[in-house]
Amino acid sequence: MIRFLSLLAAVAVLALPLGAPQARAQANSPFAPVIMVNDLGITGYEIDQRTKFLTLLRQSGDLRKLAEDGLIEDRLRVSAAKMMGITLSEQALTDGMSEFAGRANLSTEQFVAELAKGGVEEQTFRDFVRAGALWRALIREKYGPRVKISEAEIDRALLTESQRGQGTRVLLSEIIIPAPPGREAEATAEAQRVSKLKGDGAFGAAARQVSASSSAPRGGRLDWLPIANLPPALRSIVLGLAPGQASAPVEIPNAVAVFMLRALDEGGPVTQEAQTLEYAQFIAGPAGAPETAASAAMMQDKADRCDDLYGLAKGLPAERLLRDTQPQGAIPQDIGLALATMDIGETRLLTRGPNTVVLMLCKRERSQAEGETAPDRTAVANGLTNARLASYADSYLADLMANAVIVRK
Repeated sequence: MIRFLSLLAAVAVLALPLGAPQARAQANSPFAPVIMVNDLGITGYEIDQRTKFLTLLRQSGDLRKLAEDGLIEDRLRVSAAKMMGITLSEQALTDGMSEFAGRANLSTEQFVAELAKGGVEEQTFRDFVRAGALWRALIREKYGPRVKISEAEIDRALLTESQRGQGTRVLLSEIIIPAPPGREAEATAEAQRVSKLKGDGAFGAAARQVSASSSAPRGGRLDWLPIANLPPALRSIVLGLAPGQASAPVEIPNAVAVFMLRALDEGGPVTQEAQTLEYAQFIAGPAGAPETAASAAMMQDKADRCDDLYGLAKGLPAERLLRDTQPQGAIPQDIGLALATMDIGETRLLTRGPNTVVLMLCKRERSQAEGETAPDRTAVANGLTNARLASYADSYLADLMANAVIVRK
């Protein structure tokens, strides 16, 4: 009734004869446009209603500004949907209102009643939901066909790395000293020497001189990695170091490793979460042979994922290509150390026994506890799709805002 009487009052104002009194009445009316978005007006009454609505939703910040900005964007969203011929049925609007109210564990009727207690009319709620629903329909229509989520993207989303920042990360440098048969003692002695070095500068210089790792030209420096990526036996060693301190020598197949902690980021509790890794090994051939180097380079250049290795190794003996899925603690230490810093599809050359091996990481997943169900890949794909569409939506809305004529009265 109040809204009806208010609308009657507005109509009465508009029916006044032309002249200064009418102009003043319109200027003072809460139903007069105070913002024009292209040719669409936003009234003071709408801004007041949206502000109250945001208050009841417990939004923070300058609520009136948020209300104005939201209404401007809604005008652009609805207008863009109209230009594309997108409409919203009454049932779709009803379902949208019910879904929104359900977030507060209320029915639509209960939610509307709560809004009314705060002075917010049902029409304000309807307009808010309608603009959002039309915009989502527009984005799906306009950009949906462009979004193709690959299996590799789903795998990446399931990685423990996707939780980066939620747990402890470490910044390490490494020195890997080869220890071929008959030279183990020599390698151990060299490792003991570098383990006494202090500071990144001295350690980096030693890495450039003696390390056989691919990180040697960078002074052995590795990028940030979650502590959970390291083999379990190495985690306790690294966490026992102070920044700038090197570890004692760590024996691995055919080599001895020394690590220096450069920095520790305790972004959360140290996770003991187990990982399961899937990885492939291609035996390129005897280490040091020219044909081995050529074969390894070809694999690294042409393989983007583990499945590619099968085609590249076609016609070779089956034992030249190995693929395993193992809990992190069961993986040989030299392979585990290499995999710790690798992304899916990345390759690394290792010397194992007499051979050069091309190592590729296929998957890295959190190990499932007994009785735990596997992640729903469809749900993950839907989440990635929605995130991609949200990015398109943000860009499109920014374009609409940039091209709009917005006048505040």
